[in-house]
Amino acid sequence: MQIYMVGGAVRDRLLGRPVNDHDWVVVGATPEQMLAQGYLPVGRDFPVFLHPTTREEYALARTERKSGRGYRGFVVQSSPDVTLEEDLSRRDLTINAIAASADGTSAGGLFDPYHGAQDIAGRVLRHVTDAFREDPVRILRVARFAARFTDFSVAPETMQLMREMVAHGEADHLVAERVWQELARGLMEEKPSRMFEVLRACGALAVLLPEVDRLWGVPQRAEYHPEVDTGVHLMMVLDMAARLNAPLTVRFACLTHDLGKGTTPADVLPRHIGHEARSARLLQAVAERLRVPVDCRETADVVAREHGNIHRSGELNAAALMRLLERCDAIRKPEHFADVLLACECDARGRLGFEESAYPQRPYLAAALAAAQSVVTRDISAQAAAQGLRGPQVGDLIRRARIEAVERWRGAQAAS
Repeated sequence: MQIYMVGGAVRDRLLGRPVNDHDWVVVGATPEQMLAQGYLPVGRDFPVFLHPTTREEYALARTERKSGRGYRGFVVQSSPDVTLEEDLSRRDLTINAIAASADGTSAGGLFDPYHGAQDIAGRVLRHVTDAFREDPVRILRVARFAARFTDFSVAPETMQLMREMVAHGEADHLVAERVWQELARGLMEEKPSRMFEVLRACGALAVLLPEVDRLWGVPQRAEYHPEVDTGVHLMMVLDMAARLNAPLTVRFACLTHDLGKGTTPADVLPRHIGHEARSARLLQAVAERLRVPVDCRETADVVAREHGNIHRSGELNAAALMRLLERCDAIRKPEHFADVLLACECDARGRLGFEESAYPQRPYLAAALAAAQSVVTRDISAQAAAQGLRGPQVGDLIRRARIEAVERWRGAQAAS
């Protein structure tokens, strides 16, 4: 039995990055031997075990053979005869196909048959073998790694291979859950725009997210968007979200906030009247198709519908501000509203020349919400009950009190 550290742990150590998780491959062992040494079985599709002490994953060396379309179309073989090189050959990129001695400390202990260390030095994302084409998820993984390793480029032959996979329909068979998993991870990387640039370059974006793909080439009014192109603006917004360390809910909202601009009739461009409602409808279709989590879906819906009103909130009177807060469900979900405001800041600053600008609407609306929340609804409800009022009548009294509180706050703001 021989044990090697493999994959991301070796790659990140060579890159000088923090190593958070370790993956191990075991060569020359059977499941029975692993069990006899106290390892706990966890793999369903192939033999994977948890170390009895560290609880890290140890996988028996294996090979994979294509047996059908898509991510699940594989036959996996694991036996003591599978070599380390055969196990590494099934991996996606050369930088992930490096093994190290079990202690992971000796450079001389590297096993690198596909020259991954050389590609790390050259900052290249390159597929290991032609077997790459057998798993369409690898297209998404390459795009995600491009977003993480921002100074790496995709090897021309790898990009060509991905284009061929898309042309042959492999991307059509991706499972929704895997698409969302990779998309979500890519959105959380250092420069998420690179993920979409790679997906667009190989044609996969048009298959997986046509609503996003069609934004490129759609013009916007230059006085508001000096970058003009909607697709370029979208990438700037995503990278601003990364710069501001926004959570996934915010980043997905940024991705989908302008989808409606891709359906604006050509004869009214570069204006996009009513694009907010169209964006909300389109993002719901995307969320349904990719099975996006509810929190991401809800934040994105509010941002799509209300980002224009939030940008113009300084022009609203107290009653209009209260209506905006109600539409955003800000009273009931203030944390959710904070994410909405952050997404709107990313949108405003994700424009050419506005990257360093302040976004006063965010603290302004947070303060307006605090003023509305200062109303003690319990007292109003008690007074209403004493007068025989109930139901909508009580709600109307509370709403009026909140408008008055917002108006007083606006007056104090103006006086200062």
